Amino acid sequence: MDKIDINKLINKLEATRSRNLVIVDFGNVEKWKDSLGWKIGIKELGKLVKHLSSGKKFLRRFYYGSDYGPKDSSFNMIPWSKGILEKAELSGFEIETKRVKYIHDPNRTQGLDKKCDLDVEMAVDIIVERENYDTVIVFSGDGDLAYVLKYIFESYNKKIIIFAARDHLGKELVTLKEQGIIEHVLFAEDFEYRLDKDRFK
Repeated sequence: MDKIDINKLINKLEATRSRNLVIVDFGNVEKWKDSLGWKIGIKELGKLVKHLSSGKKFLRRFYYGSDYGPKDSSFNMIPWSKGILEKAELSGFEIETKRVKYIHDPNRTQGLDKKCDLDVEMAVDIIVERENYDTVIVFSGDGDLAYVLKYIFESYNKKIIIFAARDHLGKELVTLKEQGIIEHVLFAEDFEYRLDKDRFK
């Protein structure tokens, strides 16, 4: 998609932004930097999302884990984790989070692996908020969301747009696009100029 097509689509979405639900799976978005070669900043992401959804804050949802470290007894969030959630809040997002789990893994250097899957929370919110939106815009290439997206399309005739990086798009989502269930698949690479790459240096 070139700049002209991108601007046309954004203008179209701006006209309906009071009825657009944005779902940002930031754990997925963070991984895109490996193939993009640059990191999508939360502030810049928030600016783009405001073109897509406005008005009710709960229509701009940001999903990311709260990391309190490996000790279950800890009540102090790790500063970088707290910083991410604070930036998301300042950027106009409704925050959905839960505690990161530390799992023993002998293959890891420190013997621990971190896990915080928010797919269920995203799926529930997409269904619960169905009366408040006509189009859902999902910032994630996670194929695990395919089931709920197929459901809201077939049951409630919702429009679906996926925003992902080319190397991070699940085959389940590709199939939904081929079936006409997903209306658009947008790639972060094509939006680099809108996300102001210089801010990431």
